[in-house]
Amino acid sequence: MKKTKLLLWIIILMVGCDRKLQYNDTVPKHNNFTIESEHVGETRIITVWTPPTYKNGIDSFPVLYMPDGGVKEDFPHIANTISKLIENKNIPPIILVGIGNTERGRDLTGFSEVNEDAKYCPLTDGAKNFRAFITEELFPEVNKRYIITNEKGIIGESLAGLFVMETFMLKPESFDFYIAMDPSLWWNNHYLVRNANNLLANFPKKEIKLWFAGSGAEDISQYTNELAKVLKSDAPNELIWKYSDEQNQKHNTIFRATKEKALEWILNKNQNE
Repeated sequence: MKKTKLLLWIIILMVGCDRKLQYNDTVPKHNNFTIESEHVGETRIITVWTPPTYKNGIDSFPVLYMPDGGVKEDFPHIANTISKLIENKNIPPIILVGIGNTERGRDLTGFSEVNEDAKYCPLTDGAKNFRAFITEELFPEVNKRYIITNEKGIIGESLAGLFVMETFMLKPESFDFYIAMDPSLWWNNHYLVRNANNLLANFPKKEIKLWFAGSGAEDISQYTNELAKVLKSDAPNELIWKYSDEQNQKHNTIFRATKEKALEWILNKNQNE
């Protein structure tokens, strides 16, 4: 087994499919509400951060959705980053909607035919139900509670990045923009990459943006690099995309190292070149 693959799997085993490495980020002011979900069969806690200029009934804003979005997960990290970027006028105002984990591995991974994958996460297609929860239950609830535009995106890293990329490949119409750092594209014998051309053949006739990055972890970068090659030669005309090859970053550093440039590129039209 290659050293990089071994190190990546050690990280997965250390933090597990159901939890992430913890950081001591300051928790910003936010709102919470719950949804009794039929698709995942449980109560889900939703955490929402709104920009300082948000006032109900006045201005409307796009929405960024985030798996791994609990208060003890990545919500404070990304909310504080967005707040600073807005304050510095690096990005336009946007609402952040965080989705807290219950069974992370179940929710963020699709079906796998690789028995060895079961060491890390369930092989069942929990991502299908989680995606239906977001698009069919969470979207309408956010629309009811907040004044928003029709523009929405999703951000995630590692397993959440896999979910972002799977949604982009299987249900690209779900969001207008996608951000994925170090997506776990090795899942199911790198199914998404192996089948990228076929999956993208039915791309919707609408403009969609994708920003993704790969670290120096070989078991990640070999597939993010391969996907970038596929997109370079066969990307749909409607897709605006950018790949950031981050060989100097590690799997557990890439999210924090690339978040600002990812958000700035995806949210500023003049940078989508």
